[in-house]
Amino acid sequence: MQSVEHISINGEWVTPQGTERFDLFNPATGDVTGQVRLANEADALNAIAAAKAAFPAWSQTRVGERVAALTRMREALAACEEELLQAIVQEYGAPAARAVWMARYPVAVIDQVISDLQQFVFTSQVGHARVEMTPLGVAGLITPWNSNAGFICGKLAAALAAGCTAVIKPSEMSAWQTQVVTRALHQAELPPGVFNIVTGRGEVVGEVMSRHPDIAKISFTGSTMTGKAILRNAADTFKRVTLELGGKSPILILDDADPATAVPLAIQAGFINSGQACIAGTRILVPNSRKAEYEAALAQAVASVKSGDPHDPANDIGPMVSEKQWQRVQSYIRLGQQEGARVLAGGEGRPENSGQGWFVRPTLFTDVENTMRIAREEIFGPVLSVIGYQDDAHAVAIANDTDYGLSALVLGRDVERAQQVAAQIHAGRVQVNTLAHEAGAPFGGFKHSGIGREMGRWGLAAFMEPKTLVM
Repeated sequence: MQSVEHISINGEWVTPQGTERFDLFNPATGDVTGQVRLANEADALNAIAAAKAAFPAWSQTRVGERVAALTRMREALAACEEELLQAIVQEYGAPAARAVWMARYPVAVIDQVISDLQQFVFTSQVGHARVEMTPLGVAGLITPWNSNAGFICGKLAAALAAGCTAVIKPSEMSAWQTQVVTRALHQAELPPGVFNIVTGRGEVVGEVMSRHPDIAKISFTGSTMTGKAILRNAADTFKRVTLELGGKSPILILDDADPATAVPLAIQAGFINSGQACIAGTRILVPNSRKAEYEAALAQAVASVKSGDPHDPANDIGPMVSEKQWQRVQSYIRLGQQEGARVLAGGEGRPENSGQGWFVRPTLFTDVENTMRIAREEIFGPVLSVIGYQDDAHAVAIANDTDYGLSALVLGRDVERAQQVAAQIHAGRVQVNTLAHEAGAPFGGFKHSGIGREMGRWGLAAFMEPKTLVM
């Protein structure tokens, strides 16, 4: 049994003043593997005070000093990749290939921030005015359980590059990953108070952060419901806010697409991160003229996807992160059938021989109307819906008929036509015939998928405010 007993404030390991203990689980078995002692309001206040005290000095550092600090951070994270990999598999249940990517991502995202920082234009001339990009102050960073280590490193690196100091509230469900990252940050010898990590509940630590006047900026990744609460709290003190929230991403398979290419890409997009991803392409739009053909091809592909032990490289999908999440996904599978959708593959229950872990049968629905809840609400699990359309205009209308607007994928042989369709989709990112990610491009959503952008120079600018000097 593992016991996580400390948080990090002002460069020191600190025993939380909070006394609540939260059970940690291995989602592949359902067994309790340890506990984490949670921080309380007093701990959050101490962390904010430490970050505030460190801000004046850190905000005046030169680009070279920040690059040096980020490079030390990068090297420390690289050195603990194997330990982080073990934590990700045991604590989150990511399947082997995905877990390796997640363990390497902290280094990759820090490398990208270093590159962005070195190219960033902090001062520009506009007529008689000089415009200077200045750091906002203390940043509150709140990270989710579906990629905890990566989000900690990405958000923190961007904040530090901009000249901000930070208070981080990671998911309490990811305490082992957080410990690995925190040790690495200590080894990087960042100045005291520049980063502070306070593991606690959102309604306790997150509430303090979203309301406190000494927090100038909130960067949150998580559910749309929580994002709305943060936005309301932040309004009282006019905090700058970046929210990367939920999605119900469409995959538009055009009528000239080759199923041999389109189907594998659609399955990868839909089941990314075991379906526990805001960008997952869970609405698969197919032309009615080829609907039966795609139903058969997609059903065969989904039936071949393996859900099971994340240590086994043969498995494509790992468990849901918690029993609560497993129950949520099961309820949506039941709901889809009640709404009149037809199951082509998968269904309720666990896959064969999966034990008591929180595994879900990869599921594919068809005869789905875009008005159904399974087509409108974020399920956050390996559940896909096939929706038919008449022509390109109808497909675009269905794609845009959602509260969300985070990501989309367009698949078709005629690239110019596919690009024209992509241009009409209301989403922060639209991929055309690829699942490639461009780390230097902005990432974020329209509508209920969030506010603001992360990544690239846009992600750095989100932690700054322009100041105009007229001379």
